[in-house]
Amino acid sequence: MAAITNFYIDTGSNFGAVITVRGSDGLPLNLTDYTVQSYIRKSYASRTHINFNATVYSTTGGQIRLSLSNTDTNDIKPGRYMYDVEISNNSGERLRVSEGIIIFTPQITKPDPV
Repeated sequence: MAAITNFYIDTGSNFGAVITVRGSDGLPLNLTDYTVQSYIRKSYASRTHINFNATVYSTTGGQIRLSLSNTDTNDIKPGRYMYDVEISNNSGERLRVSEGIIIFTPQITKPDPV
């Protein structure tokens, strides 16, 4: 079962987080030869998605880094969204390792238009 992790992200700001994937023994899962994919959607039924930049951060430590640039978050309408993170290996195994809610909060201080 996927770990549940919720995030609050400020629009117009950079965002980064590291999550640790654990095996059934509770130890970090070795992510050698795994790829990571993650999407953000407004709802389960949404046909459109936002790519959540997801990369293996530490293969032996089982860590995945999730990130969005300030340009990415600036383009997202404030509100409630959902996401998940899936890993897959060369054998075709696919596993959802994290999921949750993201609240994008509006930016108050913005650069003046030119």
